[in-house]
Amino acid sequence: MALKNSQYDMIMRQYSRMQLENRRQLDQHIQKAYSEIPELEDLDRQAAEISLRKARILLARDTCTEDFDLSERLLALSARRAELLRTHGFPEDYLKLPSHCRLCGDTGYVDGKKCSCFKRMEIDLLYTQSNIREILKTENFSHFSFDYYSTDIINPLTGKNARETAHDAVKKAQMFISRFDTSFENLFLYGETGVGKTFLTHCIARELLDKAYCVIYFTSFDLFDLLAKNAFSGSEEPEELAGHVLDCDLLIIDDLGTELTNSFVSSQLFLCVNERILRKKSTIISTNLTTEQFMERYSERTFSRISSAYTMIKLIGRDIRIQKKLMGGKNL
Repeated sequence: MALKNSQYDMIMRQYSRMQLENRRQLDQHIQKAYSEIPELEDLDRQAAEISLRKARILLARDTCTEDFDLSERLLALSARRAELLRTHGFPEDYLKLPSHCRLCGDTGYVDGKKCSCFKRMEIDLLYTQSNIREILKTENFSHFSFDYYSTDIINPLTGKNARETAHDAVKKAQMFISRFDTSFENLFLYGETGVGKTFLTHCIARELLDKAYCVIYFTSFDLFDLLAKNAFSGSEEPEELAGHVLDCDLLIIDDLGTELTNSFVSSQLFLCVNERILRKKSTIISTNLTTEQFMERYSERTFSRISSAYTMIKLIGRDIRIQKKLMGGKNL
C-alpha cells in the first residue's frame, strides 16, 4: 500500500529542507569564490547573457539572421571557470549545488521512480532503523580487529586457523560490497556465539548505506514478528514494511534461530528467501546454528535453496564478548 498523504508530505518537507540547506551552502560558496576570484563573477555574468541572447534569437528565428554556437561559448567559459577554481585551490565541484544523495540530488526521485534514499525514509517512518545506524558508527571495517581470532584454533575441514578464516571472511565481505552494483550475491554467515558474525554484517551494512543503497536490518525475532503482524493484524504499516523487506537492496537477517520456530516461521523464511532470490535482491543471514541444526529446524528445502544461492561463510574462534571483558574492551 502507498504511504498515507501525511507521511508522504512529511518526507517531501524533509527534502525541501535539504534543498534549502544545499542552496544556502552553494550561495556561501559563490560569495567566497567571487570575493577571492573576481573574474568568476564576470564569467558567470557572461554565461547568463549569452544564454539569454540565444533564447531571444530562437524566439525571433523568422526575423533574425544572427546565430552562434551556444554550447561552444559556454564550454569555453566553463573551462576558464574550472581553471580559475583549480589555480586558487578550490575543489572542482565547489560551485556545484551540493546534495546528500548523489543519485537523486535530494529530490527523492530518479527517472520518475523513488530513490533509495526515499525508500529509507519510508522505512524509518514504519520501522525505526536508527538504533542500527548508531551502532554502525563504531561497528565498521575501520574498527575491525583480527586480534581476537586465535591461530591455535583450527577448522579441520579447511585446515585454516581462526585468524586465517576471519581474514577470508572479511575478503569475501569486501568482494560482496565491491560487486554489489554488478552482480547478485547473498551471504550466509554461521558459527558459534560471539565469533563476529553480527559485527561483520554491520560492517557490510555501513559500507552499502554510505553508498546510498536501501539496507534493512532485522533480528530474526523482529522480522518474524513483523511478518506475523502483516499476516494476521490487517494493519497498513506492517503490510507496507513487509513490501520493503522483499524489495530493499539488501536485507540482513541477524541471529536466525533465536526466535521461537514453528511452521509459520519456517514457511515465512522460505517465502522471504525464495522471493528475494527471484527478484535478485541480496540477503545476508547470520546464525549460530550448524548446517545440520538449520536443516532440522527450517527444512531441507529451505537450506537447499539457501546453499544453492548463497556464499557460505563460517567463522570460528572463542567468544569475543567474553574476551573483551577479560582483556579490557578492545574493538573487534
